[in-house]
Amino acid sequence: MMKKAEDPLQDREGTIQEHTEGQAGTAAADQSAAVETPESRIAGLEREVQAEKEQNGKFRDELLRRAAEFENFRKQKEREAVMASQRATDNVLRDLLTLVDDVERVLANVPEPEEIPAAAKPYIDGVELLKKNLDRWLESKGVKPIEAIGMKLDVDFHEAISQIEHPDAEPETIVEQYQTGYLLGDRVLRHAKVIVAR
Repeated sequence: MMKKAEDPLQDREGTIQEHTEGQAGTAAADQSAAVETPESRIAGLEREVQAEKEQNGKFRDELLRRAAEFENFRKQKEREAVMASQRATDNVLRDLLTLVDDVERVLANVPEPEEIPAAAKPYIDGVELLKKNLDRWLESKGVKPIEAIGMKLDVDFHEAISQIEHPDAEPETIVEQYQTGYLLGDRVLRHAKVIVAR
């Protein structure tokens, strides 16, 4: 098989055509580049920068809003934890106050010292020591008894359970205390149950 001889003329025409097309493409690119002036390029870049700034502003606002929401959530959870802790402490202390009441009732019914048998004396001393230790422990936790007898009735601290005629007391004055009330710091842990004069 014989190869056809390549036509040098045809080869030259192809090269000329490619060269002409290449020049036309370059001329079109040069023409479009010539149309875009530096001012228009700057204006385009400024628009892009402005769009990016707006987008960044939106992201920043969203981030700040989310951060504020999270901070509010964190503070709310802290408050809830403090309140739950306070409620638990209050409940434990209230339960303990019933024990204090029982010890006070025991001591209120102790006979006069000369009437106490010698064998019972150590038990009574033990109950008195228990009462002192309970009072000391309550005080260390910030629990204080509410003053009542001789005070005017204050419903924020006292609960009147009865009224009686009392010639030496002004009306609404507390003359007897049925159950001791207690404060925990500045909050009422338990109101004092009292009897007031009419």
